[in-house]
Amino acid sequence: MMTLNFKDYNLSDEILKAIDRLNYTSPTEVQQKVIPIALKGRDVVVKSQTGSGKTASFAIPICDKVDWEENKPQALVVTPTRELAIQVREEFFNIGRFKRLKVSEVYGQFSFRRQEKELKQKTHIVVGTPGRLIDHMERGTIDLSMIKYLVIDEADEMLNMGFIEQIEAIIEKLPKNRITMLLSATIPKDIQNLCRSYMKDYEQIEIETQNLTVDKIDQERYSIDEEDKFEFLKDILVVENPDRCMIFCNTKKMVDELCDNLYPWMKSCSKIHGGMEQQDRSSVMNDFRKGKFRHLIATDVAARGIDIDGITHVINYDTPEDKEDYVHRIGRTARASKSGKSITFVTENDMKFIDVIQKYINKKIQPKEHPDKLTVDEGTDAFNEKNSTKLDMGPLKSEKVSEGIMKLHINAGKKTKMRPVDIVGTLCNVDGMTAADIGIINIIDVSTFVEILNGKGEMVYNALQGRPIKGRVRRVSKCDE
Repeated sequence: MMTLNFKDYNLSDEILKAIDRLNYTSPTEVQQKVIPIALKGRDVVVKSQTGSGKTASFAIPICDKVDWEENKPQALVVTPTRELAIQVREEFFNIGRFKRLKVSEVYGQFSFRRQEKELKQKTHIVVGTPGRLIDHMERGTIDLSMIKYLVIDEADEMLNMGFIEQIEAIIEKLPKNRITMLLSATIPKDIQNLCRSYMKDYEQIEIETQNLTVDKIDQERYSIDEEDKFEFLKDILVVENPDRCMIFCNTKKMVDELCDNLYPWMKSCSKIHGGMEQQDRSSVMNDFRKGKFRHLIATDVAARGIDIDGITHVINYDTPEDKEDYVHRIGRTARASKSGKSITFVTENDMKFIDVIQKYINKKIQPKEHPDKLTVDEGTDAFNEKNSTKLDMGPLKSEKVSEGIMKLHINAGKKTKMRPVDIVGTLCNVDGMTAADIGIINIIDVSTFVEILNGKGEMVYNALQGRPIKGRVRRVSKCDE
C-alpha cells in the first residue's frame, strides 16, 4: 500500500515542519518507494526520469537519520555539475533547517580555502562534484571517516562526463559500513557494474515513466536554414510569448553570440554556460529563479537536474546531438504536474538527430509551419508589454522555510577564540530563549553568524545590544540574507 502522507513515515517533528513549509503535500511515486527503504538502512538503485522528486526521496530520510551531535560529515552526495550541487545542497538545507543541519557544498571555480575552513567546522552533510571532492581528500581537508550515507546523483551523467574512475576513487576511501544510494535516469552497463562492485544486497527501483516528462509536453519542430535562425527565434518568441523560457544552444560560443544579439532587442534575458565564473553562474541562476528575467540562454550544463518553477517553454535553438540531452532539456518545463511546450529548430543536417530522438521517446515531434508576418505583428505589443514587466514568482522555497528565522552577525570569530558554546550560553541567558530557539551557528575568522528561530530574532537582537559575549560587548547586527 502506497503512503499518501509524509507523517506515515514516523519522521521527526523538525523534518515534518520543514516539509510542511516547503508545501510538499504528499510523496511522489519515487519518494513513496525510496524513503521507506532508506529509512530501513538498505542500499538502493533508483531509475527515474528528471522531475520526479528524486532529490527529496533521499534528502528526507538522510536528514531524518543524521545525528546532530556528531561533528564530522555523515552523508556525502556526489553530483556531476556545480549547478546541481548547489541545488541539492539547498534542498538538504531546507529540509534539515529546523533540525539545524549544517550542509556544505564543494565544487571547482570556488575558493578552496573557504571550503576548507567551512569543512573544519561541524558539518553534517557534504554535497560536491567529483574533482573538487578528490582535491579535498588528497589534501586532507575533508574527513570522511564517519560517512554513513553515500548518494551518487545523476549517475549516467557522471558516466558521460568521464567521472566513473573518480567516483570509484572516492568510494574506496569511504567506510565500508555505509548506506549507498545511486540515482540515474538510465542504468547502462558501466553503472550496473558500479552497483555490483560497491553496493550490497541493494534494492532496485524503476519508475515506469520513460515518457513521464515528454508526454506532458507539447513538442513541435520547425525546419529552418542556419542563417535564418535568429530572426525566426524573435518571431517565435513574439508568437508564443512565454512566461519563462529556456533557450538551448550546443556550444558556449553560440550562447554568447545569441545573448549578445538578443539582449538589445529584448532586455529580459541572460545566459549561462560552463565557461563562466561560478559566481556569475550562481548569480544568473538565482536571478532566474527569482523572476528577474524571463529568458535564459544556456548550454546543456543547465539542463541536468535543475528545477526552476514555472518554465512554460523550452526552445532548442540548436538541435541536440544526443537523444538524452533532448529529454533533459525539455524536462525543464512541465514540472510538478504542469504542462509545457518545447520547440526545436531543425536544419537539414539535423534531421538525423531528430529521427533518433523520436525513436527514443517513442513519440513524433510535430512539424509546424512558420507563423506569417501578420500573426507576428499582431503579437508584438503583448510580447513587449509582458517583457517590460517583472515576473511575480512569490516567495522561493528557501524563503518559505525561513519564515520566523533571523540571522544575526556578531563581530567576533575564531581569531578571538569564539566558540559555539559561548554563543549558546549567552543566548540561553536571554529571557524567553531556550536551546531549541537557536539555529545554525557558523564561526569564521572574525565573524560569527547565528540563526534565531521561532520568531524570536527581534527580541534577541535587542537583548544583545550592549550585552557582553565571552567577556566583551560585541557589535551585533541583522543579516540581509
